[in-house]
Amino acid sequence: MSLALRVIPCLDVSHGRVVKGVRFQNLVDAGDPVELAARYSEEGADEVTFLDVTATVEHRDTMRTVARETATQVGIPLTVGGGVRTADDVAALLASGADKIGINSAAIARPEVLTEIADRFGAQVTVLSLDIAPSTETASGYAVTTHGGRNLTDLDAIDWARRAVDLGAGEMLVNSIAADGTTDGFDLPLLERMRAAVSVPMIASGGAGAVEHFVQAARTGADAVLAAGVFHRGELTIGEVKRALAEAGFPVRLGADA
Repeated sequence: MSLALRVIPCLDVSHGRVVKGVRFQNLVDAGDPVELAARYSEEGADEVTFLDVTATVEHRDTMRTVARETATQVGIPLTVGGGVRTADDVAALLASGADKIGINSAAIARPEVLTEIADRFGAQVTVLSLDIAPSTETASGYAVTTHGGRNLTDLDAIDWARRAVDLGAGEMLVNSIAADGTTDGFDLPLLERMRAAVSVPMIASGGAGAVEHFVQAARTGADAVLAAGVFHRGELTIGEVKRALAEAGFPVRLGADA
């Protein structure tokens, strides 16, 4: 039997509040992270992802207090990213209630940290967060960025994903900056390239605006679909997305509102 395709709301957090913008710009307040996580859990979300979008830029640790408060109220898996630099940071987040951690900038700066984390906690703990932008300087036409999408690197996104998995990343969150927040749909060619290159579970992120967008991402081979704004604004519910996926033939765990 196939594993259920996961539907994941993403909470981009800055200074204790959920924020959302378009292509990482013009961020607006979207609510309290703990309250939103609890609501999504009740609606049938399979996981919740917290990304501290300013921790790396501000050179500070990620939001352990928020993780701890959420873990006491929410019974579904919790991924926390932003400001994770070392295996000790991972240990602190896991102790605070996180089930997995997301890492981006620190892994690009020091790739061996992926192996250190995998050796200590297992590969399944690490979600490689890929904020990807179009690039004319790479073979694939895609490059990875750091510091919340602010800094474009010369690393080919497809090559980096392959290397990161070899080093110990157990899952990848593929986020298209060009599509992020637009509600025009996921970057399907990017997802297809990633799926062909890397065999670990893939989370599709960036651009969802309608239920058919989630179905399209699932057809590229995504193991999970992630969105933020459409859920925060109430334009779509977890249940609506799961019903659409189920009707398209994908296995999902249907919640109370589906």
